[in-house]
This record gives sequence, C-alpha cells and structure tokens, in this order.
Amino acid sequence: MGAFLALTVGVLVAAAAYLLLARDLPRALLGFVLLGTAANLSIFAAGRIGTMVPPLVEYGATALVAGAANPLPQALVLTAIVIGFGLAAFALVLVMRAHAEFGSVSTEDMDAAEAPDQPVAPAPAQQPLPERREAA
Repeated sequence: MGAFLALTVGVLVAAAAYLLLARDLPRALLGFVLLGTAANLSIFAAGRIGTMVPPLVEYGATALVAGAANPLPQALVLTAIVIGFGLAAFALVLVMRAHAEFGSVSTEDMDAAEAPDQPVAPAPAQQPLPERREAA
C-alpha cells in the first residue's frame, strides 16, 4: 500500500510540475490543484490510511486503541480540501477576468498587451520639514 501511495503522489507531482510550466493559465491552475491533491494525499498517508481500526476512543478508555488511524491528518486534509477548493475557485475567477480583459489566457499574449515601459521621472526635491516648537 505504501509503494502504491508513493507512486501515486509522484505521478501527481510530476503531472502538476508539467502543467505549472505551461504558458496557459487554465493548465497552470489545474497543475496547482493537482499539486494540492498530492500534498493532501501524502498527509493522509502519514496517518496510517490502510488500518481498519477507526480513530475512536472507547467509553472509559483514555487513549486510542493500538494501531488505530491517526485522526489529526484526517482533520488537516479535510481543512486543506476546503481551503484548496476556495483558492481554486478564486483563481478560476481571476483567469476568467484575465480572459475577459485581454481576450486570451496565454501568458505571452498578456505580456504583449501590457503598456511599454515608460521612463521614470525623477522624484521632486523634498522640502525640509518645518521646525517644531515646544509648548511653554
């Protein structure tokens, strides 16, 4: 089971790296989502995913049964899924806004749509501050 999870995380990270290097914003967004999925899966695997004993403390006991799954990674992954979904939705709205603004989602087209660099005007000379008088 551990080798399968390691292989799955490796494939997800490789696919995410490939998509993040694309010059297309939707592909980069999909790569970002895949990278988050790989991170969630690796955290989830750290909590003994293969065990069949639920992480519940029996009545009168003070600790989990030996070999039980760790509930902390499960809670962390659940929180990460919710945050990742919100971040992906926000990024998707940004991509849609960029498409509406520039007419393309390619980073090369967006770079060409920017205004050319303007020479920077020198900053105006600063006036000295008036002297401060103390109250008598």
